[in-house]
Amino acid sequence: MAESKHFIHEIIDEELKEGGRCYGQTVHTRFPPEPNGYLHIGHAKALEIDFGTAELYGGLCNLRMDDTNPTKEDEEYVDAIKEDIKWLGHDWGDRFFYASQYFEQMYGFGVELIKKGLAYVCELTPEQMKEMRGDTTTPAQSPFRDRPIEESLDLFARMRAGEFEDGSLTLRAKIDLASGNFNMRDPVIYRINRLPHHRTGNEWCIYPMYDFAHPIEDALEGITHSLCSLEFENHRPLYDWVVNNISVECKPRQIEFARLGITHTVLSKRKLRNLVETGMVSGWDDPRMPTLCGLRRRGYTPKSIRDFHEKNGVSKVNSVVEYAFLEYCLREDLNKTAARAMAVLNPVKLIIDNYPEGMTEEFEVENNPENPEDGTRIVTFSRELWIDRDDFMEEPAKKYFRLFPGNEVRLKSAYVIKCVGCDKDADGNITAVHATYDTESRGGNTADGRKIKATIHWVDTATAADAEIRLYDRLFTVEAPDLADVNYLDFVNPDSLTVIKGAKVEASLKACKPEDRFQFLRVGYFCADSKDSSPTHLVFNRAVSLKDSYRPE
Repeated sequence: MAESKHFIHEIIDEELKEGGRCYGQTVHTRFPPEPNGYLHIGHAKALEIDFGTAELYGGLCNLRMDDTNPTKEDEEYVDAIKEDIKWLGHDWGDRFFYASQYFEQMYGFGVELIKKGLAYVCELTPEQMKEMRGDTTTPAQSPFRDRPIEESLDLFARMRAGEFEDGSLTLRAKIDLASGNFNMRDPVIYRINRLPHHRTGNEWCIYPMYDFAHPIEDALEGITHSLCSLEFENHRPLYDWVVNNISVECKPRQIEFARLGITHTVLSKRKLRNLVETGMVSGWDDPRMPTLCGLRRRGYTPKSIRDFHEKNGVSKVNSVVEYAFLEYCLREDLNKTAARAMAVLNPVKLIIDNYPEGMTEEFEVENNPENPEDGTRIVTFSRELWIDRDDFMEEPAKKYFRLFPGNEVRLKSAYVIKCVGCDKDADGNITAVHATYDTESRGGNTADGRKIKATIHWVDTATAADAEIRLYDRLFTVEAPDLADVNYLDFVNPDSLTVIKGAKVEASLKACKPEDRFQFLRVGYFCADSKDSSPTHLVFNRAVSLKDSYRPE
């Protein structure tokens, strides 16, 4: 077994020792998303902990859809969750479950608790229940707590049969109305809700509450360690109470870890859904979204997301991480894995006056200098090229070393050229830049060894392809748009997407496939859009810029 990496693994190590709670057992975890939205970068932390812990100990991890609440649940989300998990590199084998497949057993456990005198049917409305909840010095109250067992059994059966209106009756656990933990003050474990379920349709009109259903699901599936986020810490006594008072052999242990917060984004599914439904973004997979499908479409890799969570670690203290660190992890991965290419986003024509008209050369260049095994590609070169407008300045600013009249630059992997002037239209706009090339400098090296201060990228006009470029920035203008006392929609960044049409890219990109990732030299890391890009209409999303302003400590 590998060395433990964090406190959860230290706990498991102790429990696997001889005499420990799990001695001789296979470590068994589960990932239980609610299918009412798409997974986001925060869910990925829980996913990595659940699946990663099972992998570390040679154990098992179940995938279970927590579909006990029919509100906004849909098979669309189930399929998307499966796809995201597989994309990150994890597999649940044949251990795929729905919470809803246990509804009959959960109902039976509700009956069992009533028969044991540990549950009762309550007629308080939600408002009355809140009024009678008490405070830290006053116990809660329930006039139905001592309802006879037979009466509760009858009412619970009639609740299931649909005889009562939504919200009129609940089944409550009979625990401790004076508990300092309000989750133990006779919590509701079943409620009436006639919304149709995405799997069971109208078969059920009563549904178990999460705090009742979840420990049952874990116990029925033989889960040894129920790993969940820190907000469930105060719910752990209820989790233990449920598994200890129903007839199940397995007694899982719940362990909590801190959730992940990231600057300049929101991770509430309700808020993310609102962004989609109000048209602030194009969908759940909009590359500005923190959803896994959005990050994937933008150009993030599974490794970059795994590295991000691994480097952040696992603790019991909630924290907020800079978005720049997520970008740093992506940049580190793409620098090693992304093929290089040249693209000109704001093109202006460069004419090499002394290069023979009609002549074309080919240059063999490395696809990725960081990984020579990626091979090479052919780049064509001719008299007319596209260069970026920012690489020419008729009257250069101080310390500007790129093209201006009389100055020499190196064309990446090609020749050294000297600027001799430019053409302008009637309005004074530059329409073309003129230069001459050093015939002895093929490959970018001068025969006399003179120093060339700048190297610029270019694309051959004869073979270039047009492309649409989408430049993405952070979705919110402030670090903490998720604060309770602000409206996060007020801080949506109006410049989070810039679309550039008519960019020029080198010929090799015509054959790229959706989600292929590239480093556009001197520009950034880009990904071929998975929805909109095609051989006849190339679309590239900027995944992350080249500039790295973040330095990990």
